[in-house]
This record gives sequence, C-alpha cells and structure tokens, in this order.
Amino acid sequence: MAPVRVSVVIASTRPTRIGHHVADWVLGAIETHADLDVAVTVHDLRAIGLPFLDEPGQPADGHYVHDHTRRWSAAMWATDALVLVMPEYNRGYNAALKNAIDYLYAEWEGLPVGCVGYGWHGASYARSALRQTLERVKMTVVEGPGLEFGTTLTQEGQVIADEGTQAALTTMLTELVAKARPAS
Repeated sequence: MAPVRVSVVIASTRPTRIGHHVADWVLGAIETHADLDVAVTVHDLRAIGLPFLDEPGQPADGHYVHDHTRRWSAAMWATDALVLVMPEYNRGYNAALKNAIDYLYAEWEGLPVGCVGYGWHGASYARSALRQTLERVKMTVVEGPGLEFGTTLTQEGQVIADEGTQAALTTMLTELVAKARPAS
C-alpha cells in the first residue's frame, strides 16, 4: 500500500513570518511517528505566489486558464490529507490562505484537513472562522492544536509545546491519516 500523501501548507506570506518554524514542528512530529506511513510535501503560499483570484470562470467548473492555478490544482489532487499552518490576524485567518482556498473547489471535496493555528489565544478565532469556509467547500475538518504566544510559542517562532499541545498534534495527524481520501 502506498504511503498517505500529506501536504503541509504554510499560509503566512509576511516577510517577518514564523509559520515556517511552526511547520517544522509539525514535520518533526510526523518524522517521530514511524507508525504514520506518509509522504510529506510542503507548500509555501509565499513561494507559490498566487495572485488574487484571477480565473475568469467559477472554480466549481474546474476549467482553469492560468498555469499557476493548474499547478495549485495538481498539487492538491496529489494530496490525500492536508495540514494548514496558519496565523491569526485580527481574529481571522489570513488573506493568502482564503485566496488559495477560493482558487479551487472540486479538489477540496472530501479532503481531510487539520489546522495548526498560531497567535494570541492559540488562533482560536481564526481556526473557528476558517472551519466555516472549509466545511463550505466540503473538506473533512479534523481538530488541530493552537499555539499561543507566551505559552506554547515565542514571538520568534520557537515552539515550546506542552504535553497537551503535542498530544493534540499527534491526534490530529493520526486522524488525518485514518481519514485520508483514496489516492486518485
């Protein structure tokens, strides 16, 4: 049986971001669990550089005219389970993540997704707001941990997760693998 293809998306595009440090923590957790038979790909929205949605048609139609959309679509079709590493800005999730979601539609249906949020209050507001969008595009949402500045995360991006936060990440990863959509 082939490994589950897990994509980790770094959502922040800010020059001073710390999302890549949080993603490293997620990747480290995956590596320490040899029982998870996964192949991991990291997608950095800053590097991908999707412009604000510029497809002339509806994403639900799946007729993409731009190469950047076709590449993003192919990357998500090659994903069995998704981890979104996302910041909280003003009690919401960031525009680059919303834009990346809005580009596609069919690619999301049935795709299990876990959100690892970070910010003040563990990004609880952003994760709650994002959940509504993810459910609207028919993703299967798995609860993920939130990292909170001053407790489980420094402002420089050092993760100092306690036992409960680490356990929440492990549980999320295990559930994502169990719910992974069959490879197409």
